[in-house]
Amino acid sequence: MKTTDFALLVNKFLTEYLGSIRNVSFNTILSYRDTVVLLIAFLSEKHSIRPERLSLATLSPEIICEFLEWLERERKCSISTRNQRLAAIHSFFRYVGSTQPEYLFQTQQILAIPIKKTSQTVVKYLDTPQVKELLAEPDDTTKKGRRDQALLCLLYDSGCRVQELADAKARDVRMTTPPQITLTGKGRKIRTVPLMTETADIIKNYINENGLGPPEKQDTALFFNCKGDKLSRQGITYILQKYTKGIGLEDTTPHSLRHSKAMHLTEADINPVFIRDFLGHTDLKVTQIYSKTSVEMKRKALAKLNGNPSLIPKSDTKSKDWTDDKDLISWLNSLGH
Repeated sequence: MKTTDFALLVNKFLTEYLGSIRNVSFNTILSYRDTVVLLIAFLSEKHSIRPERLSLATLSPEIICEFLEWLERERKCSISTRNQRLAAIHSFFRYVGSTQPEYLFQTQQILAIPIKKTSQTVVKYLDTPQVKELLAEPDDTTKKGRRDQALLCLLYDSGCRVQELADAKARDVRMTTPPQITLTGKGRKIRTVPLMTETADIIKNYINENGLGPPEKQDTALFFNCKGDKLSRQGITYILQKYTKGIGLEDTTPHSLRHSKAMHLTEADINPVFIRDFLGHTDLKVTQIYSKTSVEMKRKALAKLNGNPSLIPKSDTKSKDWTDDKDLISWLNSLGH
C-alpha cells in the first residue's frame, strides 16, 4: 500500500465506519478524531514524522505505548483520559484488522496493550441543603432567572448528563400526568425519566412563557441563549457555576448534580436497578458506586448494628496501666545494659 494508507483508513474509519455503520454519536466521533490529532502531533514532535508521510506501519506497539506515556507525562492527562485515548486506538485497529488482513498481527499486538489501572475517584456531590440553596439562587422575578432556575431544577431532578440537557427539545417534555422528560444518552440510547411535581410546574411555566408549547415549536431547543441558539455544554456549565460561585460551591459541575441526584436516590433506599435505569447506566456495577460512597448509608447501617447485642465484652474494671508492671519495667531497663 502507499505511504498515505493511514490517512485513507482514518478517513474511512471516522466517516464511513463510525458515522454510517456504527451510527455512533457525533461527540464520540469528535473524541476519536481528537485522539488521532494528538497522535499525529506526538509523531511530529517526538519523531519528526510529517502527517503526509505517516503510514500505518509506523504505528508499532512501542510507538503507541510511548504516545500514551507522552499524554500522561507531558500533556498532564489523567489516567482516565489516557485510557479513553487507548480505547479509541483499540477501536481504530479493530477496524483495521477487519479490513486490512496484512496488518492483523500488528493489530493483535496493539489490542494487547492493557488499560491502565487507576484508583477509584471520589464521587463529588452536594447534600440536600446545598442543592436546595443552589436551586433557590436564580432570581425568579426576571425572565433569565426563571430560565436558569428551570435549567438547574431539570438538571438535578432528571439526573441527566449535560449533553443530554443541551440536546433536549421542547417535544421531549411531557406535562400530562405523570410529567416526564425523554433523554437521548450515550450510544443514542433513549430513556424516559419522571419529574417531581415541583420541577414539572417550573418547566411548564417556562415553556408557556417562552412559547414552546405550539406544535410548530416542538423541535426548538428546550434551553437557548439570547440569540435563540441552543445552549451548549459550556453554556450550561457557565450558568451553573455562576450560581455556585455565590454560595461557595465553586468546584460544582453539571455532573456533580447528576451524582447528587443518584446519591439522594441511593440514600432513600431506592432499588439500585431503578437508579441504573434512571441514570442510563449500562451496568449495575457503575450504579453501585453510590452505595459504596454514601456516608449516610454507612451511618444507618451502623445504627442498625448498634441495636443488636454487642459481641465485644465490656470490662467492669479500669484498665491497668502498663507502668504498674514492675517486671516489664525491669526488663525494658535491662535492654540498655
